[in-house]
Amino acid sequence: MEKISSASPAIADVYNQCGGRISTLNSHKLPVLESFQLSTKRGVLYKNVVLAPHYNLNAHSIMYITSGSSRLQIVQNDGSQVFDDWVQEGQLIVVPQDFVVIKKAGEEGCEWVALKTNDKAMTTQLAGRFSYIRALPEEVLMNSYNISREDAKIHKYSWKEGVVLSPWSGSISPVKKPKNVVYPLN
Repeated sequence: MEKISSASPAIADVYNQCGGRISTLNSHKLPVLESFQLSTKRGVLYKNVVLAPHYNLNAHSIMYITSGSSRLQIVQNDGSQVFDDWVQEGQLIVVPQDFVVIKKAGEEGCEWVALKTNDKAMTTQLAGRFSYIRALPEEVLMNSYNISREDAKIHKYSWKEGVVLSPWSGSISPVKKPKNVVYPLN
């Protein structure tokens, strides 16, 4: 039987050579997890790297910081902030389903493991190349954020990276950012 480890870079689901990696272990990869209705996610972020804002669509998450530190922001689905602080090695954070999370690794980077309460937990990206914003028509962005068509195009297409957003790789086009959109964790 082949040994499966979420720590192995070879099985990373997301890899950014300048930013880090994310590995998921669920019942598709390890069928016994279906019996427990659990899945895991392991993350490694390098120094000052941001993990794009996201939320768990169908699971709660229990996150344990295994090394380093990270500034962590958690926001309810109504937009109210519930957590904004630094977490470090040895700390545990519970993130309820549908709460938005954004992480920025500290000076020494950050590694964590998360236990999800669904064997096929799904994550929805809110920023980056794989976010749902890319799928929205420009008109929806224009009306939702009260921005021009040009700003909607910039917001929609300027992200070059998907999930792990490294600060030195030009994640956001340096030419122009939309005026009315706030980017957290500056």
